[in-house]
Amino acid sequence: MQPRQRASRFSPRRDVRQEVVKRGPAARRSGRAGIGRRLSNYFALHFHVLTASLAQLGRALGGNIMTALVIGIALALPATLHVFLDKVASLGASWQESAQVSLFLKPDISDQRAAQLIQDLSAWPEIARLDYISPQQALSDFKQNSGLGDALALLDDNPLPGVVVVVPAMAPQTPAAAEALLARLSRLPEVDLAQLDLEWVQRLHSLIGLAKRAVLLLGGLLALTVLFVIGNTIRLAIQNRHDEIEVVKLIGGSDAFVRRPFLYNGMWFGLFGSLLAWLLVNLLLLSLDGPVRELAQLYGSDFSLGLVDIKTTLLLLLLGPLLGLLGAWLATGRRLRAIEPA
Repeated sequence: MQPRQRASRFSPRRDVRQEVVKRGPAARRSGRAGIGRRLSNYFALHFHVLTASLAQLGRALGGNIMTALVIGIALALPATLHVFLDKVASLGASWQESAQVSLFLKPDISDQRAAQLIQDLSAWPEIARLDYISPQQALSDFKQNSGLGDALALLDDNPLPGVVVVVPAMAPQTPAAAEALLARLSRLPEVDLAQLDLEWVQRLHSLIGLAKRAVLLLGGLLALTVLFVIGNTIRLAIQNRHDEIEVVKLIGGSDAFVRRPFLYNGMWFGLFGSLLAWLLVNLLLLSLDGPVRELAQLYGSDFSLGLVDIKTTLLLLLLGPLLGLLGAWLATGRRLRAIEPA
């Protein structure tokens, strides 16, 4: 029994387990270092392909510039319409004044009661501003603007009521919200009549919705155009490098390895097209800013077009490279599988 016990005490299996326990932290550190090296090599390889693909585009600079211009113009058209819609939507003050509600008060409502009503209405979140026109002020304005001052002087009493002008807040300004606000204001006991040009509000809301949908449809069509342009460009590049691709596959290169530089080419085309689109939109806004300012001044407004905002700029710079990658991916999928070394 004793020899067996000694043998089991110093068995090789137990020595191996002890050695594994001793070398465990070092092995884990070595494994982490190996993963770090692989990640470093992976990113270094992608960076090399990224810069090499950019240098390759520079070898045929003239044709690639023309391709980038086509992509830029295709992206600039919907971007310009989008910017114009945003600029029109920024005319909040004009929109508010046009959508105001006029509350004609009952004849027996005094100025003190009207002031209390304005104080109560100012707490409503649907209301942005309130203006009160007293009966005396309304009569004075009517005399000045109508030219009937002598005839109005013959009246014993002032027939005009007090008016509270309600300017709705920007958030709920839709036709349904405007109707709800008008109905709520009409039920106030001090109000004799509430008026709002709901037909005009609905017409304007429908026009803005139609313009937004048109921009989306046009943007989708032009995005397909960008995909086709980039896809055709990448297809021609694959055809020109047919022999090179065969050699790479002959020495063991996979489809993913061969596809990588073409994907980066598509991304570069999309990025350069986005930059050109951003430049074209800004040039268009600057060229129209002067006439728009002059037109706005005739209506007593300081509206101007300005430049492209940060949101639209980021959208362009993100959308272009994504379309480039997608177009290159679609173009390389079937083409590379069809190329096999003889």
